[in-house]
Amino acid sequence: MHQTRMHQTGALPLHMQISESLIRDIAAGRLLDGERLPPEREMAAGLGLAVGTLRRALRTLEEHGLLMRVQGAGNFIKARAEVDSVYALFRLELLAGGGLPSAEVLSIDRLPKDPALPRFGNHAEGHRIRRLRLLSGCPAAVEEIWLDASRAEAITAPDLSESLYHYYRERLGLRILRAEDRIGLGRVPAWSPAAFPPPPGSLLPQVTRLSFGQDGQAAEASWTWYDPATVAYVVRLK
Repeated sequence: MHQTRMHQTGALPLHMQISESLIRDIAAGRLLDGERLPPEREMAAGLGLAVGTLRRALRTLEEHGLLMRVQGAGNFIKARAEVDSVYALFRLELLAGGGLPSAEVLSIDRLPKDPALPRFGNHAEGHRIRRLRLLSGCPAAVEEIWLDASRAEAITAPDLSESLYHYYRERLGLRILRAEDRIGLGRVPAWSPAAFPPPPGSLLPQVTRLSFGQDGQAAEASWTWYDPATVAYVVRLK
């Protein structure tokens, strides 16, 4: 079984980091249908966790229909194609599969919308969020995300969680239910940090995303430039 040692960094609660990492490993085929997980105390020790924290994460998997507990035998994976999880719409994975997403906020500004973006929302301004994306601690992508200004008066870095969609849901009452992605090529922007290996100006795969809320309206648009030497863009079809 693939294991990633968890840390209490970032705004997502630790038990959620664990459950999301396991969900992504199941989706990537790193944890197989019917696979027996290690005993809970052994698994918790391997991840550097308290047993109670692990059990809370495993309860989340059970609620999602991804785990079967057999008295006296242990915990067994029940694989499913799609799960309504925090990172359900996050399509980047390590080349070996899976990887726990995290992010470093580079800047947040409220500005007139960039006319090169797909059309979204009704406000003339948007909140522009620039981030470095990591997967299991490895720099994987840089993002420029624009949220329509009608959805929030102001956003500050301490407000944000590792998952913007989690933040939108918990703090703004906005649920992103679907997204449209278009993949092409684009130049790494000049603001990209030194921690992202491809230098500014490099030609990389670029994802242009338009995200829709529970009201059916486009609430967010974004660009993501990802490093194909580290990650792949993955969509699994039923």
